[in-house]
Amino acid sequence: MMLQTFLNLLLVTNTTLVRAVSPLDLLARDVTNVESIRSIKNVQRQISHLAQFGQWHSISQLFTPNSTLVWANVTIQGASLIEQWLRAESEDMDGIKAGSLNTQIAENPLISLGADGCTAKGRWNGIWFQGDGMGNTRIQGGIYENEYTLNQAGWQISLLKYYAMYEGTYEDGWKNVAGNGIPLIPYHFSAASSGLQIPPMNEVASPYKGTMAQLAARIQRLNDEDDVRNLMHAHGYYVDRRMWTDVVDLHMVNTTIQLANGKEFTGKDGVRKVLERMGPEGLTKGINNDHPIFDMIVEVHANGKEATVRGIEIAMVGDTSTQAASWEFNVFRNRMVKEVGIWKVQHVQITPLIVADYYKGWGNGGSGVPNSYVPPFLNATTSLELSGPRNRVSSDLTVDGLQRRLRRSAAYDGSENQSHAYGYLLDDLQAAEMGALFAKKGHKASPFAGYFETPERITQANIASYGSNRSALRSSISFHWRPQPVILVSKDGRSATVRARLWQPSTSITKAGSFNSAMYHDQVVLEDGKWRLWSVTIDEFYWQSSSWTEGWANAKLRNSTAPNPGPAGWTKKYPPDITLADVGERESTFRGGSGRYIEWPEIQRMWFQYRNPVSGRMPEWYWPGCVPCQVREDWSLKSNGYDEPPTGP
Repeated sequence: MMLQTFLNLLLVTNTTLVRAVSPLDLLARDVTNVESIRSIKNVQRQISHLAQFGQWHSISQLFTPNSTLVWANVTIQGASLIEQWLRAESEDMDGIKAGSLNTQIAENPLISLGADGCTAKGRWNGIWFQGDGMGNTRIQGGIYENEYTLNQAGWQISLLKYYAMYEGTYEDGWKNVAGNGIPLIPYHFSAASSGLQIPPMNEVASPYKGTMAQLAARIQRLNDEDDVRNLMHAHGYYVDRRMWTDVVDLHMVNTTIQLANGKEFTGKDGVRKVLERMGPEGLTKGINNDHPIFDMIVEVHANGKEATVRGIEIAMVGDTSTQAASWEFNVFRNRMVKEVGIWKVQHVQITPLIVADYYKGWGNGGSGVPNSYVPPFLNATTSLELSGPRNRVSSDLTVDGLQRRLRRSAAYDGSENQSHAYGYLLDDLQAAEMGALFAKKGHKASPFAGYFETPERITQANIASYGSNRSALRSSISFHWRPQPVILVSKDGRSATVRARLWQPSTSITKAGSFNSAMYHDQVVLEDGKWRLWSVTIDEFYWQSSSWTEGWANAKLRNSTAPNPGPAGWTKKYPPDITLADVGERESTFRGGSGRYIEWPEIQRMWFQYRNPVSGRMPEWYWPGCVPCQVREDWSLKSNGYDEPPTGP
């Protein structure tokens, strides 16, 4: 009898162990972890959305009850006191008072999930634009190193730690805080960890109690979110370049656009009419039409056929022929629809908060009637019930099939993480750590120089360019924000292309900060279980600010008889494996290239590595794959055992 009891217990124990490590249980846990990464990002983005309208209490609900806020030299404990501090700190620059502005951007998320699956850390770039409508303004920027906790309320912030790096008024511009040098902001990550966003878990996976179909629906929602995010980001890039035909292609036949005055335009002809208010198709000399997108939240509806996106747009527009320039702070809240497996834009709603002449600033509320409308917020902390019919791309309900689909969304997040790690380490000129972000055969373009292959060569090129004996306190920094990514992942989830904007604020002790704009064309691979940069190309610059005072609309044409500037001087001592001139036509108009150098306010060619995500239209300047791979085929993904990601429908 005792023997039989022992055998029964042994059978139960073994069954439990088998269930704990079954492929389905592991897959369910992996899905939850990827969903956690998305939720953490959305919680942080939600702060930006709520702050624009002074929703301090709602912001406090994103914190744990015993959370901590550290803002430079101020420490606040507890969600209720955090609410009080935020309210007092903003004063009349709260987004509530008529004419006030309170746009707080947090971008470039680098998220590291804890091995328990219930804690996480995140690094963000931040910049805060404020005005009270009565002439007072404030700009401040720095880095967040935050901590997050999963509890019954969902993911919440347990520690918000802001390191102040620069500040100032609109009139004078910003400089380093207190006129001091800036130390390195401690990293929660390393080059070894940034490519492993979700580490091996400490605990055995819990038994999964749902159905395979429910798990498939959750994975499909993640895949759909990626597609919707790419669609909206691509939409933004087409607007920047006044590529109106491509913008129209992204819309449904019965699309609608609603403007602030309540006027609504319908159909594709209506879309074009709205776009042409900005000017005719195509950029011409001296026209800047940048509309960077920040802090976008995507909510895929329960039926899987509709989605809502909400985000912040900061337009930086101007014309050097008239030296007119302006800021436009907008909120967009758009509806997307999935039609025959392809996401399209159904409805666009733009809410302008402030439109301000660049040379006057936003301190007095800008031009036009102050906004009083609050576009409804999305829910960043809870998941919708998965119900109703879903428009699935795949009917493969095997564990292997679902794992492949999940890997594609995990690749989206992993690629973004590594992209931002690159920006942070480049900001700080951490040459060895930056080089270690690359794959064993990875390559990187150094500005105005050429391409270097392998982490070791990439590291030494950075040292050759910037030196190695640097002060612990930096007098100036040019930041490498990489927002608005379009990330296209291979079918097997092992490689991706990344198009990202370089949005480059700078700061120093003596000179007011300013902005530059460029574009990254990158590739990322999964190597030895970690995401690594495979190829990085920077196309710079598309436009530059002459100074904070003069802005981007005061640039002067380069003398047409002046010789082309040469490549970076340091390359004579440490030459690249491939020069920009070697690449040929693709890099010919950039400094160091083989053709005539083009400099703002002339319009530089903008290259795309993908076709229109709806129509498949090929852009005028199209270059799929890695940039130098047409002259070094052995550097391509395909030559090294990886699939080339798709370039369009």
